Amino acid sequence: MKHLHRQTSQTKLWAVIPAAGSGSRFSKTELKQYQYIQDATVLEHTVKRLNQLPLSGYVLAIGAQDNFASTLAFQDKHKAHFCNGGAERVHSVLNALNYLLQIADENDWVLVHDAARPCVTFECLSALVKNAVETNQSAILAIPVRDTLKQVTKQHQIDKTVSRELLWQAQTPQIAKIGTLKKAIETALKNNLTITDEASALESVGESVQVVMGRSDNIKITYPDDLELARLILQSQS
Repeated sequence: MKHLHRQTSQTKLWAVIPAAGSGSRFSKTELKQYQYIQDATVLEHTVKRLNQLPLSGYVLAIGAQDNFASTLAFQDKHKAHFCNGGAERVHSVLNALNYLLQIADENDWVLVHDAARPCVTFECLSALVKNAVETNQSAILAIPVRDTLKQVTKQHQIDKTVSRELLWQAQTPQIAKIGTLKKAIETALKNNLTITDEASALESVGESVQVVMGRSDNIKITYPDDLELARLILQSQS
């Protein structure tokens, strides 16, 4: 931890958590980040993990009608900021970056992390930040694809087996300089590109992005079953 403070002493470190999603794959009425594991919501667990880093602050991009987020007992709540989310994740991130630039420098580092990834470890977080700072490059947590991948036709017939040798599965956090990421997202949106994560925006403008080895237990809660899996992971990690 002390070592990390030295790493980030020149520039500050911030976090953005897009949390305005509809959660449609989880349930029509319930947002996945507000489900409870033990005595805290998924979002509170996620924020707690990020606050193991020496953050200067974190921005939660939430839905316009969301009155619940501000009532939660976030760790280091004095560092919490709220802004309106957008129609898609990419718009929520851009709104949060624009908010951040009122209180941060464009050369500060920002971690963008999924609200529904409460199991990311401190070791992975610190490795990601250390890597970005030392190489002065954007980076993401990712893991090599383990399973055999099949390309399938619309009729559910196997077309071919895809080599997994060079394939990695992207996770979050994803880290970049605030100004660099903002410019990349704005350019990608202007060019009507589909942006599924921060790295895809950075790639589209020719920014180098490194992969840093993550862990398979850094799951994203997408379906109701995942909630029980996350509970077991958090239990085993503690």
